[in-house]
Amino acid sequence: MMHTRSEPADREPDTSARPPLVRELFLVAGLFLVYKLGRQAANGHVEEAYRNAGDVWDLERALHLPGEGSVQGVLLHSQTLVQAANTYYVTVHFPVTLLFLVWLYWRRPRHYVWSRRILAVLTGAALVLHVLFPLAPPRMLDAAALVDTGQVYGPTVYGATPSTDSMANQFAAMPSLHFGWALTVAVGLIVATRSRWRLLWLLHPLVTLLVIVGTANHYWLDAIVVSALLAVVLAAIRLPGPGPLHAHLPWQSAGIPADAPNPPSPVPSPAYASASGPYARSGAPR
Repeated sequence: MMHTRSEPADREPDTSARPPLVRELFLVAGLFLVYKLGRQAANGHVEEAYRNAGDVWDLERALHLPGEGSVQGVLLHSQTLVQAANTYYVTVHFPVTLLFLVWLYWRRPRHYVWSRRILAVLTGAALVLHVLFPLAPPRMLDAAALVDTGQVYGPTVYGATPSTDSMANQFAAMPSLHFGWALTVAVGLIVATRSRWRLLWLLHPLVTLLVIVGTANHYWLDAIVVSALLAVVLAAIRLPGPGPLHAHLPWQSAGIPADAPNPPSPVPSPAYASASGPYARSGAPR
């Protein structure tokens, strides 16, 4: 269960919660750099990656998960559809996540800080698993009998020879950060907005799931594992509450600082407090 509080869509952003822009540019750029370099550091281990792929495939069949080929079969009915899936896989992952962070930074600064932390921790945990559990994607597994749609129909970001690909680690399938980031974006927008249609943001991870499986870049278990990781991260990193509200006190308008000690409560004058005082004799109010 997520313990989060969302803000009304029409509320002005809490600028006090917005961190310095230059610092955030370096942090986000660093996050993407760590993502790329971390995947490169997990390169190699080819034999282990293929052995793990066979184990994952057997486990999915033992769990009676649907075959990845059932999704790919739908895509292969149309060359336009399969090329659209490949394009989605290649072009959507980074830009949508970046636009998500930019929008939160300007419109929901408090949610931005929370979402950035979620993405950073999730990415770090995933990179650890990439190192500990190298995994060849289903498009490389002979037992899966799937088509490498990127190589056959294009476009693709991967080299034709996975073991010598210097641009990307093709053996970092488990868990799928394509799906993990898409799910984080959807959760972040659902929490940060109040529109009655906000659940439609879940279409992004749903389409991403069908794309990564249909293009044979990931197993179902890759998405299941990253979803479990995200659930743990969401439970550990709570959305901070809004900053304290400062009431407008009367003496602040007179130029007295807000953090000055409160003035003592006025003590009634003896003239008002006693009926025998001079004001009482002159008919003044008691």
